Amino acid sequence: MRRLFRGRYVVPSVLAGAVGLVGLLMFAPGAARAAGTGASTGAAGMRSYATAGTPASGATPTPCTLATATPTTSGSPISYTSLPASCIPPGEQLFAANCSSCHGTDAAGSALAPNLRGVGAGTVDFWVSTGRMPLADSSIQATRKPPRFDRLQTLEIAAYVQSLAPGGVQIPSVDLQQASVSNGGRLFTLNCAACHTITGAGDALYKGAYAPSLHQATVQQIVEAIRSGPGNMPRFGPGNITNQEAADIAAYVHGVIQHPSDPGGFGLGGVGPVAEGFVGLLFGVGLLMLVSFWIGERS
Repeated sequence: MRRLFRGRYVVPSVLAGAVGLVGLLMFAPGAARAAGTGASTGAAGMRSYATAGTPASGATPTPCTLATATPTTSGSPISYTSLPASCIPPGEQLFAANCSSCHGTDAAGSALAPNLRGVGAGTVDFWVSTGRMPLADSSIQATRKPPRFDRLQTLEIAAYVQSLAPGGVQIPSVDLQQASVSNGGRLFTLNCAACHTITGAGDALYKGAYAPSLHQATVQQIVEAIRSGPGNMPRFGPGNITNQEAADIAAYVHGVIQHPSDPGGFGLGGVGPVAEGFVGLLFGVGLLMLVSFWIGERS
């Protein structure tokens, strides 16, 4: 009887539990943690540079330090800033040592990497601050990893690239105090969930490409991605998504996606309905099968 019980119930249960554990470990994206947890990222959280031109003769040059930005539009939750000229020389040195081998000494691009002239400091800030650049292998999609440069070095590189040509995406300072999470959820579902999934866990795309997870993106990086369209992502200008709507999306991602409430008590890693269906099928149907075997034995 003991051998029959072990063969009928214990072994299938252990195998089902092992498969479930392996599945969760393989597909769970990890804890959703992002830098900057305050409601406002600008003056305090995501600080940005103040506009500064070339200093007059004999004047003290503006130091390459962080300062509060001035909104470009009255009442706008997003302000865009320029970088002081004192950031350009060290940024040029960093670019020559770490970026010029692919993008060229003048950032005009090559067979290995695209032209960076005119992309703006915000675009450079996104790629470098997320660790996607520098890229060791240009034949594969860049992935998020710990950045090679600290915050000041990142903005120095961005300042140098910005100095080469006007235009492009500037570095944003985002204030979420007046952002609408509900409207951000609606906009995210309409514009972003098809690729990043409704939980922001990311998903596979065409020919080996994929939409990355949003669980570690900062508020500033979210807005930079919306405006610059990195990789396979489309670029959304103010005519498509306004500054208020971009702030709403950032508030939704930073709040609901990165810090879910999980009222059921077990978030399953935030992967979404696929993981929930997998667990339901494995454990729910598995339990029903065990009960059915038990009823059959009794009858």
